[in-house]
Order: sequence, then C-alpha cells, then structure tokens
Amino acid sequence: MFMLDVTQIGQRAIRSVVALISRTFFLNLVNFIGVLFLTIFLSRQEFGVFIIASSVVEILAYFSDIGLAGALIQKRVKLKKKEIEATFTIQEVLVLLGIGLVWLLSKPIQRFYGFDQTGLWLIYALLIAFFLTSLKTIPSVLMERKLKFEKVIIPQIAETLVFNLLIVILAWKGWGIKSYIVAVLARSIVGVIAIYILVPWRPRIRFSLQAVKSLLKFGIPYQVNSVLAVFKDKVSLLILGKILGLEGIGILGWAEKWANLALRYFLDAPVKVAFPMFSRLQHKLGKAKRSLEYSIYFISVFVFPALTGAYLIMPQIIQVVPKYVKWQAGVSTFNLFLVSAAIAAIATFLTNFLTAMGKVKQVLLLMVMWTGLTLSLYPWLAIKMGYYGVAVASVLIALTAVVPFLLVRKMLRFNLLGNIGPAIVASLVMMIVLKAVKAFVPMTMTGLIINVILGTGIYLGTLVLINGRQLKHHVTTFLSYAKT
Repeated sequence: MFMLDVTQIGQRAIRSVVALISRTFFLNLVNFIGVLFLTIFLSRQEFGVFIIASSVVEILAYFSDIGLAGALIQKRVKLKKKEIEATFTIQEVLVLLGIGLVWLLSKPIQRFYGFDQTGLWLIYALLIAFFLTSLKTIPSVLMERKLKFEKVIIPQIAETLVFNLLIVILAWKGWGIKSYIVAVLARSIVGVIAIYILVPWRPRIRFSLQAVKSLLKFGIPYQVNSVLAVFKDKVSLLILGKILGLEGIGILGWAEKWANLALRYFLDAPVKVAFPMFSRLQHKLGKAKRSLEYSIYFISVFVFPALTGAYLIMPQIIQVVPKYVKWQAGVSTFNLFLVSAAIAAIATFLTNFLTAMGKVKQVLLLMVMWTGLTLSLYPWLAIKMGYYGVAVASVLIALTAVVPFLLVRKMLRFNLLGNIGPAIVASLVMMIVLKAVKAFVPMTMTGLIINVILGTGIYLGTLVLINGRQLKHHVTTFLSYAKT
C-alpha cells in the first residue's frame, strides 16, 4: 500500500469530490424520483414499516467491525496483508453473530410493532442484504485509502439503479412491502459483484491479535462513537415507533428524509473524501486549515440555498403532486428538520475533521452528549407533542454544534463565519424575494418550475454580488486541481 504526498492528496481529493458529486448527483436524482413515487404509491403505515425494519438491521452495521475498517483508512503508514485479513475475519464473525441475534428476536419485534408476516419477511431480507454488504467493506477501504472514490461510486450507481427501478415498478403494481424485499436483495447482490470486479481482493479468514492490536487503539474509540451514533439515530427511531405508531413514524420519516435530502446531495461526498484526506494531512496543520475552510465554504454555498428552497417549495409540491396531500400533516415537522439540517451540515464536517485528526476521544465525548440528549428529548417531546415534538428536539440538540466548533478552534484558528456568511445572506435574499412574489406565481407544476429557476437566479446573482472575488478564487482553485 503506497503512501501519497501532499500534492497527490490535494489532487486526488479534488478529483474524488468531483467524481462523487457529479455521479452522486445522478444517483440522488434517481433516489429522489424513487422516493417520490414510493411516497405516492405506499401508505404512511407501509412507509413506517420499512423505516422500523431497516433501522433494526442498520443497528447491526455499527457492531460489525469494532472500528477496524475506519482504523485501516486512518492509519498513516502502509497496511499489512495480515491486518487486512484479520479485520475481515473479525468483521464477518461479528456480522454473523448479529444476524443470529436479530433472527432470534425477529418474532418479538414483529409482535412489539404489530407487523404482519410480510414485515417479518422484510427483516429477513434485510439480514441477508446486510451479510452481502459486509463483504464490500475491505475492497471499499482499499480504494478509499488511495482516494480512488471515482471507483467507489460505480457499485453505488449499479445498486441505486437496480433498487429504485425494481421498487418503484413493484410498488406501482401494488406489491406494497414486498417491493422492498425484492429490491433490497437485488441491490446487495449487484453491489457485491460490482465491487469485486473493480477490486479483485480475495477474502481470507485469518486471525492475528498482534496484527490488529495497533488498529484497536483507534478502532475501539472510533467504533464506540459509531455505536453511540446508532443509538442516537436508529434506536431513537425504534423507541419513537412504539410511541408514535407506524403511521406517525411514517410521517416523521417522510419529513426527516426530505429535509435531509440536501445533505445527501452536497454533504455526503465531501465528508466521505474528507476523512481519508485529513487523515493524510495530520502532520500538515496549515494545509489542513486551508482545506477545512475551503470545504466549509462550498458545503454552505450548496446546502443552505437547497434547504431554503425546500422550505419554500414543499407546500407547492404537496398541492401539485397527485396523492401527496396525505403528507400535509408533516410540513411543519419538515420545516424544523430543515433548520437542524442546516446546522448539522457544518457540525458533521467539523466532527469528521476531529476524528481524522486523531481526536477520537473528544468525538466520543461529543457522541455521549448527543446520544444522551437524543434518547431523552426525543421520547419526552414525542409524548408531549407527537412527531412535531421530535423535530423541536432535533433543533435544540443541533444548537450544541457550538461544542465541536470550539474544539476545532483550539487546533486551528479557522474562519467559520467568513466562509458560511455569504451563503446565508444570499439564501435569505432568495427567500425574501420569492415570498414577495408568491402571490403572482400559480400553484401548479409550471409555477413550481418558475420558482426553482427564479430562486436559483436570485441566489447566484446575490452571491456573486456580495462575494464574487472569493467565489471566483475558490472555483478557479477547484478547477485547477480537478484538471491536474
């Protein structure tokens, strides 16, 4: 496993971001269309069943390798073959133990949430898919260490196309939850085949405590963070599923999924590249600072207007899209999730930066704080205010993002406000103007398109007007690296 110099790190990071954003734009568009059709064809209760069932299985992923995969990516020096093979062995043992545990608990889970037999089959299908997905971990690690994300995205393209094509067609045909069963199995099979074609790594069962001992020093705290994250996000959903019922969790899931759509488009790719990139820059804090500011600037430029636009057009989408009025009850909840998503966009990146810099114990304390707040505020406010209370809690918890900001500031005197300010101002101008002309735009599909085009023009014009020099500099730098 060769090492990259600083110039190569910068070049490959930019190329990886370009590859991920350009290709995931297509993938997210496919996912957007898929979810849109699903929320038309499926009832709120059926949507809630999938959220609960998938959350049960997703919890297993965070117990599958005790942080060794992350430690392999973060490690500064070359990887040894025995480290890779030992990591794979440990991961698969944990995966099989987890699958066995959920299989034993599947009947009680079915009774607890009131699933029918099809919901139980969905859990079994997700368990099979989970095992197949675990086989992709090591090939993905090998590509990510080299910042070869243009290859990482290829299996994702195949998976996304297969999943959405199957699930939409089957849901349209009236298969309901069964459409999820077929789609998740097909997606996992296609994904594992694709990645092993790209990275012909041969799995081998081999255990060596000595090989993974150094990895565990980073891996265990790293994975504890991930476990706390799953308790924060997924276990809270399971608790809420019982409090709110399947229909209530369906509305909550709809609101949260659409509110976080901008993060999937514009945050996931930079975060995925940032971890291995900043890990390679641990000894170059000056370059790490410039890269951090550069990343935050572009994240805010894309995420903030997308969230503002979502706030403005969702009421129109409810009116325009057939059978979509059933989600009207979740609009206020959706709006609050937009606020927490805006804060999370920056907080997530800063937390990722701390982890890459080796500050895994600090991140662990952050996760303990966020997990405690989530598991206490979410159920409490859900009982008091229903699914709207969950969104209120998400905003309150998001405000604690000041803590990771202060931790990063201790390491680097980076400029946060100067990099997010232009996007905030331009987004506010766009919102004010579009609200002012709202009465003149019809509540039709044509009016929806007019709003999107008009809002984009206002935002870009304002951004150029107030921040043209900095924008030009960043874009020029970005393009120069992308072409290298």
